[in-house]
Amino acid sequence: MKVPVVQRILSANDQIAAENQARFDAAGVFVLNVMASPGAGKTSLILATAPHLSPAVRVGVIEGDVASTIDADRIAAAGIPVVQINTGGSCHLDAPMVRSALEQFSLEGLSLLFIENVGNLICPAEFRLGAHLAVVLSSVPEGHDKPYKYPGMFNGADVVLLNKVDLLPYFDFDVEYFRQGLEMLHPNIPFFLISCRTGEGMEEWAQWLLQRRSESSGPQRKIQSA
Repeated sequence: MKVPVVQRILSANDQIAAENQARFDAAGVFVLNVMASPGAGKTSLILATAPHLSPAVRVGVIEGDVASTIDADRIAAAGIPVVQINTGGSCHLDAPMVRSALEQFSLEGLSLLFIENVGNLICPAEFRLGAHLAVVLSSVPEGHDKPYKYPGMFNGADVVLLNKVDLLPYFDFDVEYFRQGLEMLHPNIPFFLISCRTGEGMEEWAQWLLQRRSESSGPQRKIQSA
């Protein structure tokens, strides 16, 4: 009888996720759930995106990891408000964890909140957090087969970014094969080629993000892009 138990767990999680999103909406904060495998560059994405946003756009981060504060320390050193969630072994964040983190974190004055999920291409796809946008980040060194091997993750994405494209000359990575895998799962999904190291593609990604935030917020809460 494991399936009904799992269904009850996910149903309870979804209820809290809806409460989280209502809280974000009330505060006027647009929230991204950033998911990727370990080493794809989730923290680097956040740090590389921030400089391409208008000074009026204030960013915050909820940082999820199995252990340590290494990534949270990097974010804090950049002057970005951050709170750490250590899952103690769990392979994903869930809505109750995010709700608990919000008790230690003020949403006041924020425009964008990045929730950096635990590095994993399976479990995080199953647990809603209350975010407005599901961001899936892949990277060139991982190989071009990831959409085919992890369809649940990529099918549930609102946008996919391919990081480390500066390494394409050094890896046997077929961008078109990767893109075809995305299109099979999610036709016309927004897709960006980026390099957090060199800055390639970051301006286009940031402008798209600001537009999505503006559309979600409505005319009374629009923000200006850089």
